Amino acid sequence: MRVGANCPAIKERINMPNNVVVLGTQWGDEGKGKIADLLTTTADIVVRSQGGNNAGHTLVVGDKKVVVRLVPSGILHSSSLCLIGSGVVVSPEALFGEIEELKASGITDAEQRIKLSAASSLLLPVHVAIDKASELKRGKNAIGTTGRGIGPCYEDKIARRGLRIGDLYDMEIFKEKLAILLDYRNFALKNYFGAEEVSFDSIMDGIMKVRDRILAMVADVSAILADARASGKKVLFEGAQGTFLDIDYGTYPFVTSSNTVAGGCCTGSGAGPRHIDYVLGICKAYTTRVGGGPFPTELDNQIGEDIRARGFEFGAVTGRPRRVGWYDAVAMRRAVDINSLSGLALMKIDVLDGMEELCICTKYKLSDGTLSDLPPLAAYEYAKVTPVYETMPGWSESTVGVTKFEELPENAKKYIRRLEELAGVPVAIISTGPEREQTIMLIDPMA
Repeated sequence: MRVGANCPAIKERINMPNNVVVLGTQWGDEGKGKIADLLTTTADIVVRSQGGNNAGHTLVVGDKKVVVRLVPSGILHSSSLCLIGSGVVVSPEALFGEIEELKASGITDAEQRIKLSAASSLLLPVHVAIDKASELKRGKNAIGTTGRGIGPCYEDKIARRGLRIGDLYDMEIFKEKLAILLDYRNFALKNYFGAEEVSFDSIMDGIMKVRDRILAMVADVSAILADARASGKKVLFEGAQGTFLDIDYGTYPFVTSSNTVAGGCCTGSGAGPRHIDYVLGICKAYTTRVGGGPFPTELDNQIGEDIRARGFEFGAVTGRPRRVGWYDAVAMRRAVDINSLSGLALMKIDVLDGMEELCICTKYKLSDGTLSDLPPLAAYEYAKVTPVYETMPGWSESTVGVTKFEELPENAKKYIRRLEELAGVPVAIISTGPEREQTIMLIDPMA
């Protein structure tokens, strides 16, 4: 039985900064994996609340390099409980494939430490088929999805024809719902996309092989979080993708199919918004983007190629080369506002070592010639803006592995403070390399 929140001791624990959100503030691939892994060393629980196996986080700990997609980053730490909330779309094939990869890397208890919400949507092979067929149909207007069925699964969820993990408890109901879903989706595959249909039996065979394993992992995620809050446990909410891939606030339609902003962490996990104590926004010292869509500061030149090579800017899930651009402070202003950011984690400052001059986009020039401090919300308007830059001198000294702010080159410190000034929130963490110890911790969000 849960202890009442009116208890003075409980009130004292509730006021502690125990619930921290970590999310991307650009177009994804900001380096959330490293920061999440860094903070999970003191987190009791790590939660995924949206997205699916389209979100690749590369974790580097010692001689271990692990890419997690569905599984929360806390899986590398044996003391962490990993929760997958109702806002996540779960591919059983991807989930258990990832668990096997973790076992091969020495993490043998992953399946026991992962708990799934019964309200999470099931991502099935038919969703993958629809996703790939849809991108092919769009041709030159393709969104640039990962082809993993994320969008079609969310579409079925919203249309209330999708299947959820909890449906696996009653297989007769499950079969009825699957038949209805396939009737709808196969009609589109055959008659609109001209693609091969997905068979009922093939999906059922795959589901039955893992049904018992899935149900053994089911738990009431929101209740676990409520109990954790009452007992003063530290919880890390791990966002996927980035702010400007949000279905509502991103560069629509070149977005993902879920809410990647801080509010999505609440709705997708069952945590109340007043229970979040700190929101840490992750950003690179420059900007990257994968896939189609507007990108005002994109560097389609040798400078961009150099940054891509030095920063190893290739997708963790797809391997696709990332588009590279200067830091965009205009987009950051929007990210600060809609996520109510408490602080920033600035990644890959070391990639800018040796550059003579750096540019920061501080305003957008709109198509009518006026200047704006905030980005537009529609992609077609976004595509028409012209970035207005200010320049700052670079630095020749190496920042790789620096762990104290005062030991950074003077121009690097000035650059960081300028980004901080433009964002209006403090820089809490600075990453100076891929390893966990290559970090400057100015503010510990979990302390």
